[in-house]
Amino acid sequence: MRIIGIDPGSLICGYGVIDVNGNSLRLVEYGVVEAQRVAPELPERLDHIYRRLTAVVERTKPNAAALEALFYARNVQSLLKLSHARGVAMLVLAQHHLPITEYAARLIKRSITGKGNATKEQVSYMVKSLLCIEETPEFFDATDALAVALTHALRTDMPVAQRKRSPATTWRQFIEENPHRVRRA
Repeated sequence: MRIIGIDPGSLICGYGVIDVNGNSLRLVEYGVVEAQRVAPELPERLDHIYRRLTAVVERTKPNAAALEALFYARNVQSLLKLSHARGVAMLVLAQHHLPITEYAARLIKRSITGKGNATKEQVSYMVKSLLCIEETPEFFDATDALAVALTHALRTDMPVAQRKRSPATTWRQFIEENPHRVRRA
């Protein structure tokens, strides 16, 4: 399965594409759309985001898409601009008939780092480790987008044997598989 993850933004929009095959993850492409460098006005920035994301989707041909869900923002103007950018990203994905899933930022952080309040640096470090990225991406928006794609992969394509089980089942299975490691009182 090929997944595109998008971290929408009206100034910088991150994207990342990964391949998932069983337990194997492979980086396909990642980057950012730097809309603020192209145009100062929102309509032109949205047009640039639309064209660049369309080119990425047509080039990489993903099977599924994941976006970071909206969060509460104190600045209403920023929230409106972010909503416009998300709408453009969703339009591109919908025009290519991709199933779209949204994930909350805390869930993405918890899926990638184990902590829902992880920093961008921690998320970036884990994304680089999971996907064997040697260079340091210039923008956190790119690693955030890859984290969205990885979260989707972990929540949908993981073999059933590795999905989260209840602690009782996990311990019971561990004891059955490792009797030599268990001390009985």
